Amino acid sequence: MSRLWQRDVTGRSSHDPPSGLLPGAPTIAPVGGLNSSPVPETPLVMPTDPIFLMTSTAQTISGFFVWTALLLTCHQVTSVYNTSNSPVTSAPNEQRHIVRILFIVPIYAFDSWLSLLFFTNEEYYVYFDTVRDCYEAFVIYNFLSLCYEYLGGESAIMAEIRGKPIESSCVYGTCCLWGRTYSIGFLRFCKQATLQFCVVKPLMAVITVILQAFGKYRDGDFNVASGYLYVTIVYNVSVSLSLYALFLFYFAARGLLVPYNPVLKFFMVKSVIFLSFWQGMLLAILEKCGTIPQISSAKVSVGEGTVAAGYQNFIICIEMFFASLALRHAFTYKVYMDKRLDSYGRCAPMKSISSSLKETMNPGDMVQDAIHNFSPAYQQYTQQSTLEQEGGAPISRSNSNVSTRDNEKTLLLSSDDEF
Repeated sequence: MSRLWQRDVTGRSSHDPPSGLLPGAPTIAPVGGLNSSPVPETPLVMPTDPIFLMTSTAQTISGFFVWTALLLTCHQVTSVYNTSNSPVTSAPNEQRHIVRILFIVPIYAFDSWLSLLFFTNEEYYVYFDTVRDCYEAFVIYNFLSLCYEYLGGESAIMAEIRGKPIESSCVYGTCCLWGRTYSIGFLRFCKQATLQFCVVKPLMAVITVILQAFGKYRDGDFNVASGYLYVTIVYNVSVSLSLYALFLFYFAARGLLVPYNPVLKFFMVKSVIFLSFWQGMLLAILEKCGTIPQISSAKVSVGEGTVAAGYQNFIICIEMFFASLALRHAFTYKVYMDKRLDSYGRCAPMKSISSSLKETMNPGDMVQDAIHNFSPAYQQYTQQSTLEQEGGAPISRSNSNVSTRDNEKTLLLSSDDEF
């Protein structure tokens, strides 16, 4: 037996595989000695075996959904402009906020598609996503402003809820407000909480770009020495505060908002924003688990964080097609169609699309709203907008059927209550 064993050992070449392994089978070298267990590494993908995101098939599929969503949204925006520019349309401000909300589809879709086209460059997608993230905060603010417009503005809302006790509810987060009553301070908090997100989100986007330039930011890297962890924490706190304000306002005015179907509108806006965020978090977790590969070669080098962002961008491209369909139903322009016709049943004249678009995307109203809600001089005043026609007396905006060409003025009404 000893001779047979010796002949088996001496007859084996140094290039033969160990016993029990097939020729060509990969071996895992132990790290840290014989008693150490193998450490799993992030899988590598060579360019001879490209992942799906690098293929023209992925770009074609995502492009089809993106351009279809763009066409659907452009048709809806044009239809809204056709109704909002009529001299007899009574809600031009409502439709301005609606168009701003609808633009989330083309911005999200086209931004994600561009990031996918430049997938192999690790820096480009950060800049594209910066634009998308900044507009996200703008949408949340416009949704709350749209609810204000539905109810006739601050003064009309305060006339309905002032002095009523705040109902305690753990679901809506009002259990800590037990014993308080609704006041102008309540509306101030709702606006301030959404406006702060409009400041924090762009600020975090700029910080992200700076950290990326200095190599201190990488998607999915929760290391304390990386900026991703701190940017994510600040973002979560800020967006949670803004959504909490939306919940509070809906809880206070849910009875008044019933005719406008606010639940569906809020669900759609929240789904578009938060679905993309939680998808990114899930992909970051999968990346930490080693599920998402990195690409490394002499010509192409893409980290696993960029690969995860690429998968998210591909998913968003497809989701925006379904979001455009859902938003057409949630923010339908057909409710304004009966206001477009004049007394003879003819379609009213329209302003050009370019001038309407310029007026809609002008953030001047948001700047004025921020000054009104954060300045101490206006804390105890409510806004009431009036439309002053030529040769006529001022009338309330909520009861008017006049054009936006008339002069709109804002009155400040004193309010002595506090929140």
